[in-house]
Amino acid sequence: DNLDSGDTAWMMTSTAFVLFMSIPGLALYYGGMAREKNVLSTVMQTFTITCLITIIWLCFGYSLSFAPAVPATRSDYSLKHDFQVYGDASRFWLRGMHLDSYHVNAPTIPESVFCVFQLCFAIISSGLICGSFAERLEYKALMAFTILWRITVHCPLAHATWHPYGFLFEAGALDYAGGCVIHIASGISGLVCAVYLGKRDGWHPGNQEFEPHNILLTLVGASMLWLGWYGFNGGSANASNERAGYAILMTQISTSTAAMTWMISEWVVRKQPSVLGIVSGAIAGLVAITPASGFVDATGAFIIGLLAGPACYGGAQLKHYMGYDDSLDAFGVHAVGGILGSLLTGFFVTDQVADPINGVFYGSTKNGGMQFALQLYAVVVSVVWSAVCTLIILLLLDFTISLRVSLETEQMGLDMSHHRESVGTSSVHSDRLQRTLALQSITAQNMKVVIVDDNQIDQESPNLDGMELTRVAEVASDIDDKVDSPSSA
Repeated sequence: DNLDSGDTAWMMTSTAFVLFMSIPGLALYYGGMAREKNVLSTVMQTFTITCLITIIWLCFGYSLSFAPAVPATRSDYSLKHDFQVYGDASRFWLRGMHLDSYHVNAPTIPESVFCVFQLCFAIISSGLICGSFAERLEYKALMAFTILWRITVHCPLAHATWHPYGFLFEAGALDYAGGCVIHIASGISGLVCAVYLGKRDGWHPGNQEFEPHNILLTLVGASMLWLGWYGFNGGSANASNERAGYAILMTQISTSTAAMTWMISEWVVRKQPSVLGIVSGAIAGLVAITPASGFVDATGAFIIGLLAGPACYGGAQLKHYMGYDDSLDAFGVHAVGGILGSLLTGFFVTDQVADPINGVFYGSTKNGGMQFALQLYAVVVSVVWSAVCTLIILLLLDFTISLRVSLETEQMGLDMSHHRESVGTSSVHSDRLQRTLALQSITAQNMKVVIVDDNQIDQESPNLDGMELTRVAEVASDIDDKVDSPSSA
């Protein structure tokens, strides 16, 4: 009887926006920053995660995150549930969900709409981590990691933060749209993955070989993310109401401000602004405003964006000084931005938007300081929980299956080695592949390689004489010349 058609229509639209953030938004954003030989493997990771998380959500993900959908009784709703981390099993395989059922967090829309909206959040949280281990993780390890991370990190943090029975929710911590649940969790987990897996072969600060292969794709992907974030933050009101519209406006203010301050920071440091810089700044602003967008006013949104640009720019530069390879800056942007935004929520939350709560900036030091302390508590829990669980997952997978690709596979590129596909000119990449396979065969297996013609390789008997090695080298040189020539571009 409480279902509202306007709220339902807006939430269905927001759901489409949030899915659009992952495919194609995040896929293109990360794909453009990857090297050409790893573009398809990078976008494949995002697409695979979209499908895999949907199945997990059906089986148990939604239930562990958001069950029970409604309290047993009104009095039960008001009871304290000490340190509840997981939801119950009442929605395994979506049992008990009907056309007219609803969730206590969104009583004016069908539960099915709330379920798929939160599913799209779950999808992008896993997709973000891929930016830290891009170009070096085994495909099978990606799928196993995604399943285990969903069970141990996202589901408990989502329940603890957003469900009325969750311990962070009951404590009074504020996370409007996922500063802790999405960005801190993904960014910190990404950092642990980057450190554990080690650097990509040949990576070091300033190596031009690791520059983005197509910044235009990254710009297009970032623009899609910006658009989709209107549904991400606006939809987190769970209704088509004044808070939804307000959250969208605060998102726009923070994003634009952070894009400018990142660009200016880079301009000062590197003596010139860049497209990648202003794009990364926009994403930093989107991340930082996420936990605060439904709780702060324009002043808060502006200051959050003002600080997010240089803070996340600095976070992205840390890898050059500390030696870890955060490939596409998942930690530098998402963890740093999520932590900053979550803490600043405690400063700038105002009772004009989030009655009756005032942060330090608007309230007394005592009351505002209490809210800041709660925000700090939520941040610490999210950081520690994500880091510890991710490390345990990596240790488990490293003990049971191969985590990192071989050196030969990494040098060939994951597009060809994992998927036998490429975004480049087919004939050129076929030549490159044949050359790589030939040289691998010689050095790794010491097998005889007979060149039938420039594109075919036949393995016969062991041992190689000097003439055959010379012939392989000549063909490899011919192929290199053809690959590098203008006519083959």
